[in-house]
Amino acid sequence: MDKTFCYFMSRLLSIACLSVLALSANAKYLEIYPDKELMVPVDGGKVYVRLNGVQHTDAIPVVFIHGGPGGTHNGFVGITDLADERMVIMYDQLDSGKSARPNDPANWRVARFVDSLDAIRKHLKVEKWHLVGQSWGSAIALEYTAKYPQHTVSTVLGGTFISTPHWVMDAKLLINAAPQTVQDTLKQCESSQPPEASVCSAAYIKLYSAHYSPSKIDEAIIAYEENIGGSGFNPVIYNAMWGPSEFSSTGVLKHYDATHLLADIDPNRTLFMIGQYDSARIDTVQNYLALTPGAELAVVPGGAHGIYDDRPLVTLALLRSWLRRKDAE
Repeated sequence: MDKTFCYFMSRLLSIACLSVLALSANAKYLEIYPDKELMVPVDGGKVYVRLNGVQHTDAIPVVFIHGGPGGTHNGFVGITDLADERMVIMYDQLDSGKSARPNDPANWRVARFVDSLDAIRKHLKVEKWHLVGQSWGSAIALEYTAKYPQHTVSTVLGGTFISTPHWVMDAKLLINAAPQTVQDTLKQCESSQPPEASVCSAAYIKLYSAHYSPSKIDEAIIAYEENIGGSGFNPVIYNAMWGPSEFSSTGVLKHYDATHLLADIDPNRTLFMIGQYDSARIDTVQNYLALTPGAELAVVPGGAHGIYDDRPLVTLALLRSWLRRKDAE
């Protein structure tokens, strides 16, 4: 996979966030950094974990589960605004970001990712927490909730990926509806010799909506991503688990489908959250909702798959409201 394309995919898969507090760039630069950092042992190695809001020991914490496979926590950093009322936990999955990178295919199993998340919970001595998954992170969040309901207060399935067959079908529908010039560009972007990232980015934006326009990335968040260290997005695990293209799957997850687990979780503590122009299409997520009677659906107006970047104010407000409501139940 071309390095430029990998960088673009890392931006897409990590789901970049914007800050919403009206603070100066310098103040925000400091604020998005963690209060505490840890390397937590899990099956296969150690994973990087960062914490904000550690002083809120009486509040229920929330953990954010990034996309990929192979993405990083970086895209969530603007959401540390939630740390004004609870502990915010972010981490890089094994083989990604600042975590250990053994690149051992034996580790690339959904169950291991799920159990690694619980290993983090145990290490932090957290009895119960909220889960917020995004894209591939939604699959981990759903699997975790089904396996560890006693530790799950609520579950947010954002940019909902829980079934590869459904995802690929939606992707094909999106591509087929796009202008031929966009389809041709996307084919080039998914090839072994893609054009510049800006060309591919424009094609992806055009694919999701003629009206979609991403927000300007906050300078503090760009600085964070440039200075956080680690190895960033890992195309090796992405290719092995998913494949070379966002719109088709040839890897370990080719036949992955966890929709049956929707019957095993508490619908009243489940939120599907997608962008209006998400690659997780509203029609498909409505079908997931029908399989989870009592669950809620939040659609971020104007957002695509990267709702934390596209529409940060609305996304943060939705999450804050959801977490507070479920705290009280």
